[in-house]
Amino acid sequence: MGRNSHRKRSRTQYEKDDVADTYSPNVGLAATLSQLRNSDQVDDLDTAKSALKDDSESGYPSGDWKVVGSQPKRRKSSQSTKVVNDRAASKKENNRPGLTFAELHKLHSSLKILDLQGLVLYCLADGVSPQWISVRHHAQIRKAVVLLVPGIERDMFNGTIKLLDSTSSIGDNQTISAISAADEMKVQQCSTNEPLKEPLLSLRRSPDDYLPFPLEIDHLPTPLRPLAKIFSHFLPVNTPGDDKYYKVHSPLQAMLTSPIPKSQEDRNAEKLMKTPRPPRESSLWRNERTPITSFIASNEDLQENEYAIHPACFDGDQGREDNMIRRRFAKQLEEFGWVDTKVKVFEDVEISEPPRDTDDLTAGRTVLALDCEMCQVEGNEHALTRISIIGWNGEVVMDELVMPDKPITNYLTQYSGMTAAKLASVTTMLPDIQARLLDLLNTNTILIGHSLNADLNAMKLTHPFIIDTSIIYPHPRGPPLKSSLKFLAQKYLGREIQQNHGSTGHDSIEDAIACLDLVKQKCEKGIKWGTSEASGESIFTRLSRMHRPGTAKEAETYRLGARIDYGRKDQRNRGPEKLWIPCSNDEEVVSGVKRAVLGDDNGAVIPGGGVDFAWARLRELENLRGWSNDNRNPVFSDTSTLEPSLAELSLAVSQTVQNIVLIHAVLPPCTLFIVYSGTGDPKEMGRLQEMRRRFKREYAIKKWDELSVRWTDVEEQALRRACAKARQGAGFVTIT
Repeated sequence: MGRNSHRKRSRTQYEKDDVADTYSPNVGLAATLSQLRNSDQVDDLDTAKSALKDDSESGYPSGDWKVVGSQPKRRKSSQSTKVVNDRAASKKENNRPGLTFAELHKLHSSLKILDLQGLVLYCLADGVSPQWISVRHHAQIRKAVVLLVPGIERDMFNGTIKLLDSTSSIGDNQTISAISAADEMKVQQCSTNEPLKEPLLSLRRSPDDYLPFPLEIDHLPTPLRPLAKIFSHFLPVNTPGDDKYYKVHSPLQAMLTSPIPKSQEDRNAEKLMKTPRPPRESSLWRNERTPITSFIASNEDLQENEYAIHPACFDGDQGREDNMIRRRFAKQLEEFGWVDTKVKVFEDVEISEPPRDTDDLTAGRTVLALDCEMCQVEGNEHALTRISIIGWNGEVVMDELVMPDKPITNYLTQYSGMTAAKLASVTTMLPDIQARLLDLLNTNTILIGHSLNADLNAMKLTHPFIIDTSIIYPHPRGPPLKSSLKFLAQKYLGREIQQNHGSTGHDSIEDAIACLDLVKQKCEKGIKWGTSEASGESIFTRLSRMHRPGTAKEAETYRLGARIDYGRKDQRNRGPEKLWIPCSNDEEVVSGVKRAVLGDDNGAVIPGGGVDFAWARLRELENLRGWSNDNRNPVFSDTSTLEPSLAELSLAVSQTVQNIVLIHAVLPPCTLFIVYSGTGDPKEMGRLQEMRRRFKREYAIKKWDELSVRWTDVEEQALRRACAKARQGAGFVTIT
């Protein structure tokens, strides 16, 4: 049967054709060349056919499988075994994660703390691959430890700040000089308001200012040399801040708060918006009803926002005495016309939180929203001309016009709405209003307002229970900046207020109602509403949605995070980090990190195997150098008085580096280890900011020749440079 027949052919016929084709005398060119190249193959077709015939006669029909006996195994030599083992070890080693800094960096500016956060999220969560560093086998990274170490700065690594070797000695009274003697003289000139002839620091930038550079142990001072054995490069890392308002934002929140990604539609819509953008909620945001007592301002908040503080806010006699001294200096005592509400001690109000499902968010308190309008009187002072008080349900409790006791020099109609005609027949004076307020305000009353310190100053009154919407809705760039009430009403209430600003003035009742509604919304949404955390997401929360590698999804084993930081024991496990290990010194921080990454022996608090992500902070070096918020000098004096001696600084740096080494030693393999300083030296920036604040306070009430400080463009440029220096941090990255 021919091949071209369309009839179905049997399997035997196919096999015969295959054999015939294999040994056909009409061999093609390719087959001929193949036979010529292989001399060991059969070169005679007859021989091949007879071999096939022999196979058929031996009982194995053509086309069937043939049983072939197994060949004896060749014993491997020791050399080949070694090669196999070396290959396996090499393969295992090649699977280890690693970091590589490319020779041609894609960096045109300094790294940000957000870049370090992105590296953590890429290794442990759903982050995108970083462009500034190459991560090999990132899926093999099991844990990440991030350490914040304020006090370490770049000038220690380039020799600008000198550190002692272990064999050196120096007098304890010799202090550190981070700048040259000529620049030190310029700082002295700036503090005394003498004109500067040259800029304090240069703002010119070169690639050396932002590109990572290798750590060479021979070029480092002795206290820093152990870092070169752990980390390969020094990373200049910038802290977030505001160059326009000369602010440095929190390096802690920059690392622990992850921004919510925006879609392209959201970006396009925001570009077209002319009003403030409405608040963006995380997909995981959940409202948490909170009693109003949770928002009462603390003593620290009141002091920072320049409130005259009620004596009941202080527990001990020493605190009350210090407060009286401050108030006497500011002329805020009874002899100057001030009054304190009838609250003897702060404990008169038991701030107990009601159940979260109750409808009474006021917790049984009397809540009053207050707003005032003022005019300018003799002496460049502001005097009360209208007071409006609104109750919790929106009822008007008080709305009175007030005649100042001093002649009015400016009615400020564009703001206050007051005119001479409106006040012509008014007989109510400030003492009358004070008497009514003393009867109205008691131990059960909470006052609400926006920047309420200005209103209370105009009324010359203090009260211990204050809720300030400018505090509970902080400015995105942080204090001392404050969002206006008009902005907050637009953003959070979708309401337009103060539409007559600049013409007929504000309506104090309208403003008081806006404050009240903002507080009500805060009670409904929760403490974090209106803050950066409402539009962002905690890195601990984001990691908690990720399954641990090597576990089945059905097991519901998710990544766990812990925070090891200075704090009280009652702060334990209260935040999104779930596990909080409070510490009181750096030694306890080192022990806390070890406990977090390895776990408790009995798994009582931290499960066996430890957490997947740990954030910790070493603060002893920061406190020694005066970088902490509590230790920054509020008085604009010579900053060198706060500098530790050279021996003290060198010892503190050596101890801090040793703590970093101890933490690195306890980390298990395949752990991402990040160390960052957060900021540079902020003391000069803080000094100049305090100097500017005092100038603004005095400039509003004094003549130019009576000012104790001057603020010119020279000081403005010095503050700009100091802010830029304060934002220059340091960073180090490695994988164990």
